[in-house]
Amino acid sequence: MKKRERKNEVKARAAEPSHMFTRCRVVGCGKPARAATEDGLDTRFCRSHSDHLARHGSAYKRSYTAKEITPYRKAALAWLEANADNLWVTNAIERVETLYRAAGPHVEAFRLRGLSPDDRARAAWARLRKAKIDPCRVVAAALAVEMIIRDDPQAETKAEFKRVQTAKLVHKMSSGTHKQWGSGSGAKELHAYPRSRGRVLRHVGRDVELACELLIQHSSLPLVHSLQPLPA
Repeated sequence: MKKRERKNEVKARAAEPSHMFTRCRVVGCGKPARAATEDGLDTRFCRSHSDHLARHGSAYKRSYTAKEITPYRKAALAWLEANADNLWVTNAIERVETLYRAAGPHVEAFRLRGLSPDDRARAAWARLRKAKIDPCRVVAAALAVEMIIRDDPQAETKAEFKRVQTAKLVHKMSSGTHKQWGSGSGAKELHAYPRSRGRVLRHVGRDVELACELLIQHSSLPLVHSLQPLPA
């Protein structure tokens, strides 16, 4: 009942445009913020830039492409393998393993509807566990994003962008749910993929950030082509 009342309250507020918020904050946009329309409560951005923020972690900067991030992921994995016995590397991997163990039961991708963003994030960790994704790959994703942002001359340095970029890489590793009934031409298939956007990404990104923060603090990650071993 309370959830329904809250939903109706938000819907009613969104239907009453406020003329205090007349312009999207993105330079050069010119469109009204969503709160100035009947399209939402966002006082900062228009609909398109609000959606961009939800998907990418920034209202104006796009996510890094696979082509752009792949060299960093490969370099990060090689670097982690070369420093496998280092205290901070093992600490980060153990923290990711803890996220796997604490995620709770596996929830199939088509059963996520109605779950809170926090529960959906835990479900993502449970899918990673079920798929037996090496925790080292999760740590490598965090390092890859850290390095590409440091190399980017026009980087978005806000924590939200970094978390979302890392979470998008991790979210793809967890894939989705795939089922098949029957065989031959009469076989039926179901492929369900969780949406990679919104507050779920913020939760996953924050989880990875906490797991890898000590590793990043105690390492000097240079440019991708000159990675050096961690100090002993």
